[in-house]
Amino acid sequence: MIGQRWRAAALVTLGLVAPARAEGPLEKVQAIALNGPPGKLDHLALDAKRGRLFVANTAHDTLDVVDLKSGKLVAQVALQRGVQGVAYAADLDRVFTGNHAGGTVGFIGGETYALQRRLPLGGDADNVRYDPRTGLVYVAHNDSDLTIIDGRAVLRRGAIDLPGGALGAFQLESGRPRLYADVKGSGEVAVVDTKAAKVVKRIKLGRAGENAALAIDEADHLLFVGCRKPAKLVVVDSESGDEVADLPIADDVDDVWYDAKRKHIYMSCGGGALVVARQAARDSYEEVARVETPKGARTSLFDPESGRLFLVVPRQGTMSAPEVWVYRLK
Repeated sequence: MIGQRWRAAALVTLGLVAPARAEGPLEKVQAIALNGPPGKLDHLALDAKRGRLFVANTAHDTLDVVDLKSGKLVAQVALQRGVQGVAYAADLDRVFTGNHAGGTVGFIGGETYALQRRLPLGGDADNVRYDPRTGLVYVAHNDSDLTIIDGRAVLRRGAIDLPGGALGAFQLESGRPRLYADVKGSGEVAVVDTKAAKVVKRIKLGRAGENAALAIDEADHLLFVGCRKPAKLVVVDSESGDEVADLPIADDVDDVWYDAKRKHIYMSCGGGALVVARQAARDSYEEVARVETPKGARTSLFDPESGRLFLVVPRQGTMSAPEVWVYRLK
């Protein structure tokens, strides 16, 4: 395994980068072995009540279930061909998967891990999000389609017509009916009114492109957009659409998480780093740590309640299995 290395931080002011030393806030505390061949791992979801982590083991065509207390793989749900997206609905005790092969959505019991139903959408099913306020599931597929599914009745309820271009990450607000979607092909963020199921605003990014990851600061109405060309975090006012700040990051960002309690942003990048930035002010951001990780380990999940970040590491080199690396906030 590649060891951790805390590196210099950078304070971005007026577009200038000044080196600074800072103690990193993340500590690797665990490596949990999965089972499967070399290849892609994708999204994760958490069943906090049972202490179980769900991992999309894309290369193995399984949804992997990890017991976080024992640090062991306890189940692999088969027949999830090309599984990519994962969401867990605590109120329904149900897991939803988005599967690349055939463009299907899997419905899996949260206690038994039995496959209950498979709903075909067509095309490349990927990111999945669940809205507990409405019981609706949102699934990205065909690169640019966003289908709405009733999570309890397992029925399609409609679709959202998004701007053309490859669809990246999307996130739901918890306090109002808003969804934000990265449209990588056109370098835009689409703002969706989920009650009306339509796009109400298109925010064109100017400071970077190929926006692939997204997080929300609901209190300050900010979007943290992870971009790959060039590798930057772009901070956008979600109401006005103005870009208020940007910060250089590592290559191949795939997930961005905002920690409202600590005013931190965590970014997992396939280029070989976890980048941690601090929100000094609404328009000022400082890189405080860059944790070295294996290249290709780009998908993550942050749990604000436990203060843990989970990173999936594909099997490579001398590794005997793919792994989940667990980091704890210091």
